[in-house]
Amino acid sequence: MTDRLQSHICSLKTALLAKVSDTRLAEIWLKLVNQVIEDLDSNPVPELEGKANLTSLDIQIRKMRVSALKFIKDSAVRMREEATDVKTTLMEIENWLERMTGLGDEPQNSMPDVIIWMLRGEKRVAYARIPAHRIMYSTTSEQACGKYCGKTQTIFMQYPMDKTKGIKLPVQLRVNMWFGLSAHENKFNSFAEGTFSVFTEMYENQALVFGKWGTTGLVGRHKTSDVTGKIKLKRESFMPPKGWEWEEDWFVDPERSLLTEADAGHTEFTDEVFQNETRYPGGEWKPAEEPYTDVNGEKAQSPSQIECPPGWKWEEAWSFDINRAVDENGWEYGITIPPDSKPKSWVPAEKMYHTHRRKRMVRPRKKESKAITPSEKMAAPLGDPEGWEYSSLIGWKFHRMQRSTDTFRRRRWRKKMAPSDRLGAAAIFKLEGALGTDISDVDEKGKSKDSATTMFGANTPTVSCNFDKPFVYHLRVYVYQARNLLALDKDSFSDPYAHVSFLHLSKTTETIPATLNPTWDQTLIFNTVEIYGDPQAVAQNPPNVVFELFDKDQVGKDEPLGRSVCPPLVKLNPETGVSPRLLWYPIMHGDKKSGDLLVAAELIMKDKPDGSNLPIVPPKRAAKLYMVPQGIRPVVQLTGIEILTWGLRNMKNFQLAAVSSPSLIVEFGGEVVQSAVIKNIRKNPNFPGSVLFFKVLLPKEEMYTPPIVIKVIDHRPFGRKPIVGQCTIDSLEVFRCDPYTTRAEVAMSSKVALMAAPRDVAIDMEDRRPLLETQQAEREKETVDWWSKFYSSLGEHEKCGPYLQKGYDTLKIFRTELENVPEYKGLTDFCDTFKLYRGKSGEDDEDPSVVGEFKGLFKIYPLSDDPGVPAPPRQFRELPDSGPQECIVRIYIIRAIDLQPKDNNGLCDPYIKIALGKKVVEDRDHYIPNTVNPVFGRMFELTCFIPQEKDLKISVYDYDLMSRDEKVGETVIDLENRLLSRFGSYCGIPQTYCTSGINQWRDQMKPSQILQNLSRLRGIPPPVPAENGKTLSHAGREYTLDEFEANKEIHQHLGPPNERLALHVLRTQGLVPEHVESRTLYSSFQPTLSQGILQMWVDIFPKSLGLPGPPLDITPRKPKKFFLRVIIWNTTEVILDETSITGEDMSDIYVKGWMPGMEENKQKTDVHFRSLDGDGNFNWRFVYPFEYLPAEQLCLVSRKEHFWSLDKSEFRTPAKLIIQIWDNDKFSLDDYLGTLELDLNKLTPPAKTPQKCLLERITDIKGPASHKSSQDTSLFTQKSVRGWWPCMSEVDGKRTLTGKVEMTLEIVTEKEAEERPAGKGRDEPNMNPKLDPPNRPETSFFWFTNPCKTMKFIVWRRFKWVFIGIIILILVLLFLGILFYSLPNYISMKIVKPFQ
Repeated sequence: MTDRLQSHICSLKTALLAKVSDTRLAEIWLKLVNQVIEDLDSNPVPELEGKANLTSLDIQIRKMRVSALKFIKDSAVRMREEATDVKTTLMEIENWLERMTGLGDEPQNSMPDVIIWMLRGEKRVAYARIPAHRIMYSTTSEQACGKYCGKTQTIFMQYPMDKTKGIKLPVQLRVNMWFGLSAHENKFNSFAEGTFSVFTEMYENQALVFGKWGTTGLVGRHKTSDVTGKIKLKRESFMPPKGWEWEEDWFVDPERSLLTEADAGHTEFTDEVFQNETRYPGGEWKPAEEPYTDVNGEKAQSPSQIECPPGWKWEEAWSFDINRAVDENGWEYGITIPPDSKPKSWVPAEKMYHTHRRKRMVRPRKKESKAITPSEKMAAPLGDPEGWEYSSLIGWKFHRMQRSTDTFRRRRWRKKMAPSDRLGAAAIFKLEGALGTDISDVDEKGKSKDSATTMFGANTPTVSCNFDKPFVYHLRVYVYQARNLLALDKDSFSDPYAHVSFLHLSKTTETIPATLNPTWDQTLIFNTVEIYGDPQAVAQNPPNVVFELFDKDQVGKDEPLGRSVCPPLVKLNPETGVSPRLLWYPIMHGDKKSGDLLVAAELIMKDKPDGSNLPIVPPKRAAKLYMVPQGIRPVVQLTGIEILTWGLRNMKNFQLAAVSSPSLIVEFGGEVVQSAVIKNIRKNPNFPGSVLFFKVLLPKEEMYTPPIVIKVIDHRPFGRKPIVGQCTIDSLEVFRCDPYTTRAEVAMSSKVALMAAPRDVAIDMEDRRPLLETQQAEREKETVDWWSKFYSSLGEHEKCGPYLQKGYDTLKIFRTELENVPEYKGLTDFCDTFKLYRGKSGEDDEDPSVVGEFKGLFKIYPLSDDPGVPAPPRQFRELPDSGPQECIVRIYIIRAIDLQPKDNNGLCDPYIKIALGKKVVEDRDHYIPNTVNPVFGRMFELTCFIPQEKDLKISVYDYDLMSRDEKVGETVIDLENRLLSRFGSYCGIPQTYCTSGINQWRDQMKPSQILQNLSRLRGIPPPVPAENGKTLSHAGREYTLDEFEANKEIHQHLGPPNERLALHVLRTQGLVPEHVESRTLYSSFQPTLSQGILQMWVDIFPKSLGLPGPPLDITPRKPKKFFLRVIIWNTTEVILDETSITGEDMSDIYVKGWMPGMEENKQKTDVHFRSLDGDGNFNWRFVYPFEYLPAEQLCLVSRKEHFWSLDKSEFRTPAKLIIQIWDNDKFSLDDYLGTLELDLNKLTPPAKTPQKCLLERITDIKGPASHKSSQDTSLFTQKSVRGWWPCMSEVDGKRTLTGKVEMTLEIVTEKEAEERPAGKGRDEPNMNPKLDPPNRPETSFFWFTNPCKTMKFIVWRRFKWVFIGIIILILVLLFLGILFYSLPNYISMKIVKPFQ
């Protein structure tokens, strides 16, 4: 399914590239979608129930596959019903292919891959790895079999440990593989082609002793052995395995690898032989002892004895080769140095001491087109007639012809086995482990011999696949052109040629010098191609045509440019009328794409020996070069090319010298045109003659259009003209136009044309407003500024204040660079910028280094073949002056977003650095500390000459105190494109024409002038305004001021009506509006990763048009110093959190307050001790100084994050006040009682009395905004407020009232604070108002420091009756005690009466 989908996607892409009709495109697309739906319906995922070794992973994978395929099917059905545009569906279709390919991967694959090794001796020189699932056989269905199961496939082998990363490949294999279970081996018969046979073999060995060959001189060898000569073999020991039978008797069969001639695989070959002569020094030359030798000095046949092999014919007679370092007669000379008998080196000049000379005799021959029969092949001489092969010593390499130094020879005996008819081709599987010999004998030392099958490759049988006859094909390869090749020469180009190979045949195209986009237009014809196997199988899976591109070098080896593969169109009937289509195939250089190749190939089966029914031979361009025939080559049309050669920019030095006098060469479609020479590129880098025109024959189909090649040459002293830069332009569709509908505006620049416009109208921006208006403007400046305009354009209305209510302008915020906005076409409507390259392409870099830029534009349009038809109008007319322009450039840097951190704390300290030409402005003193989102608000004004100083580079650096500042990122703006663009990108068009205020007009021309010049450029009548200035006629339409300014606020800054109306009309013409662009910052270390966003814009004003308007003030908002004075008067109904020792509920109340973000300035009142009823009296003042941004209604807090920080960090926090009530504890932590949070901008109005101060006031604050807006007021507006506010505490999500506080809140400015000072608490200056000590009850005291009061107000007041009772009781007890003490004495005295 994936293969079919891949094929359909390729067809769809080709159709899109070829721009076929919409009907045909819809047919191809519909066929693709229907095929996907049909494949998914007819090939469900197999069920797993009852399968062996089933795991949970298998079940989950099946569920995933079913779900994914169902999703793809549903998407395809929905796409078929709803899709309207083919191009938009292509990405989703490719996503289907990617998902289906991923679903085919088996995560539990335990089957090892098939490894094919190529060996040379014992060294592994190449390998190929084939996944087993590709060749596995399955009995489930044909679709369940591997993609190449039983099919012939082409495999590219690789070098082990390949350092070239696949750039060079050792060999290409054509293999047929089948892999299945042993139980299914009989199924192999249906896949097998030809008949299989196995040859068992042994070697007969002989040695040369005393001039006679025999077996007596064999040292360590046997008379008959295996290929190694160490294992003894006997004929009677060989037994056929099961399922095989002997078919022939033993016969001599020489090793075929020794019989391969040097001309194998060639259609043209040159025979060579060297004629040798010798002499004594100074004597005459005579034939040498061996008059004819090969290049190595070995004896060879004379030219008269060399016969033409069968199937070949001589092309010329014998001649000597002079294309070498030889004299005029072809001789080269040398001298021998004993003990050598032959010279080691040769020279072309004869000297008296030379004793040897030789001459290379050559004779070319060519292979005949007629096929050679197998009998003729066998009849060709193949070496020794008895089949011996010779070697100088045992163990040395063998050769086919006997030499005088040979002492050992052997010949191979073979016997053929064939599978029995009962098993068929499947009998091949019976060979495993069954081949061997009876070698049970014991040698002389008593050691048993190893089995031949245990030795790797020693006695491995050769299984042959025999076919009755080969099928003869005729191959034609059409090589048309290539594009975007690698530059491998120092001149920035290559000398490419293509080596085309098909199976064992190959041919080479001609070499195209000095180009990266060669057009060969060549047909390579392979007359006879023998392919074994079923023609239908070849038609379904033909061998690929392989194209290897090389760069021709005069010295050294040719360097590879890449490789491409093309499947041929197979025609089993030569008379079939289908012709191959030229298509682009990628050229791969290792694993990287290095260009594209436009080729086609057709493989035609020859059913007649003479080939009379083959296609007509293509016409010749040279003696042996055939062109691509009509019907295959692209259809061409006469086309006109206009080239605007504006100039060259940023040209780098070439060979240590600056480029001074360059000119331009344009190559296109075989035509070459050259521009005029720039006399001095430093003074004026523009070309004096700016327009070139030529006619060329171009293909009608866009996919065949050749690229435009631009070369820059520098005219240097002594006639040197080196190429200093080159550029290739592939996609030409954007340059095509209709010359009769395209107007001249595409080549004109409104701003440049204004330079030549009459300047009789001046803009008077002098401020002559009366004093009252000036005072109003000052007050307005406090409430609205440019940042109000910026934030209102962003939609952040809470930061812009009353700006929008005043009816002022807004900006257009572009989320990308201005060049990337689609409406403005990259600002290249006047001329585009093309990078120039030079040098070789490195291994790591896909492109050579950039050495400059070419400014220009192309216009391509068809021409009529009839010479009587007048030529269409030219596209480039009335070009502006190409001389330098002195300009004022204003760069407005607003802010940066998400900069890449550069410091260890994850932040950076950014500042701006600007480079324009040789001018550099480094704003290091105004760095913003500790932020990745800095607000710069900086404007830089520079002067420059355009085009010499066209590149404006804006960089953001990280400030470092102790080390070098590190670059965060940079962005580059082409000022020339902005100045020349017809979209007016030099200065954005605002929404309204204002003569004063923050939106004051700053362009050099009034709107009416700009509109008048724009009309002239577009070739339409000038605008006609009415006398009252409220009506204007332009381009056949009537405009009125009311239709633009209806329902809009009319403020005092607006200018006259005629200019306002002209501006409104200008805004309908597609010009760039007043804007802020967001430019991505990039770093040279990570050129593809964003380092942050810089929001900014640039204004460009040519000085020739006069002075521009005043610059905008975008200085960041500066906070104003305010003081918040909070007087805590009283509290009431505070919850009593403590219990005294006497059991009373009480609290030691104090109040704490601070502003969020300024916690270090927390302040608190004194303590109201022993509040028994929740009331507290304080008369205490809090004073909070803070910096406030009125426009944003935020406080600006600056503080160091750490004590070691060098700079303070700035934070913006809401202007809020937090008041908390606490219970004071001396010997434990204070207890929190309640809190109150007040927003000073949306202040909750207080209650007049504590009875009306309820918790619902706080609840309203937390509620919807609709409830707040009707009640809340700003303390900054009201200045002062006094009343009661509730404090609350939240427990388990429920809010409870925990107290009420009476306060006075007052906001004063810094100036007012100096005029009306007030101290903290009750400290001096205690005024405004003066705070007297609170009149607290006598019970309010701290018991530890006032023991008397403690006894009076704590002990006595609560326990006085207890104390009185105790005293009375003590007195009574004392009376009774005294009574009882004195009573006995009294009684005794009464009785005794001593005094009587």
